Amino acid sequence: MNTGQLHGDEAEARDAEPRNTHVGFDKSTAPQNLGVDSVPDTRIDATAAISYWSRLPATDASVLGGHPQISNADLRGSFLFLAKLLRQTPTISSDEVRPQRRFVDCGAGIGRVTRGVLCKLASTIDIVEPVKAFTDQIKGETYVGAIFNVGLEQWNIGDLGIYNVVWNQWCLCQLTDAQVVDYLIRVQAALVPKGWIVVKENLVRHEAEEDAYDDTDNTITRTDRKFRNLFKQAKLEVVHSELQRGMPPGLYRIMMYALQPSAHVEEIAAQRRSKRTAVAQLATQ
Repeated sequence: MNTGQLHGDEAEARDAEPRNTHVGFDKSTAPQNLGVDSVPDTRIDATAAISYWSRLPATDASVLGGHPQISNADLRGSFLFLAKLLRQTPTISSDEVRPQRRFVDCGAGIGRVTRGVLCKLASTIDIVEPVKAFTDQIKGETYVGAIFNVGLEQWNIGDLGIYNVVWNQWCLCQLTDAQVVDYLIRVQAALVPKGWIVVKENLVRHEAEEDAYDDTDNTITRTDRKFRNLFKQAKLEVVHSELQRGMPPGLYRIMMYALQPSAHVEEIAAQRRSKRTAVAQLATQ
């Protein structure tokens, strides 16, 4: 795996043109209800957010903010990113050959990503989604495991140690900064050794901007800088990051972050340093 192609996209996140969103607008095309706050997460209201989503039909168009045409590009980008992390891209997804991995799709909605990406790379996918009408659309699939109809801030994760991947797409935007850090700390206990936490979220256009709050769906659009700071507070290392490609203009950019506990990343780095030292010593003999 060529990690050099995936790592260190902070500059690109700062300079690239807007790509896409959940699906929100960049400021040049923003609706009037999109506000910018110095502390926008004080306006987060989980009850109002669930009420908003519960009123919408369980369709791709609804969960993609009226932009169902972006789904294919989004799913392809997610699949390729995740396949790189797992160091394989399977071409067959039958039960007989699907890798025996367990993922969890957090903020799964109607199961669009579970159905379009995750089930191709794992044998079992658990679902975390507070709107039951949404999870009813996916619950009958053979690859779906446990379903938790709660928000991430209420999910009783426990010390599971069972997930190869914890997938979070367009859901951390509905948590406060403090809730994001708390959730990311708690969810680390659910990972298998060397497991991944993936975060796929919108970014504001310029790093000089403040986080933006949208009172339509009670979401925050954060800066890349803010996300990396929250990950650091949760003692997570950004091992890889990549901008989603192939989206129409006028939409927020989307960044994919691959995270692992900092202690694990440092352990791997120490092992590599030790190996390089041993090789260098052999070369001098």
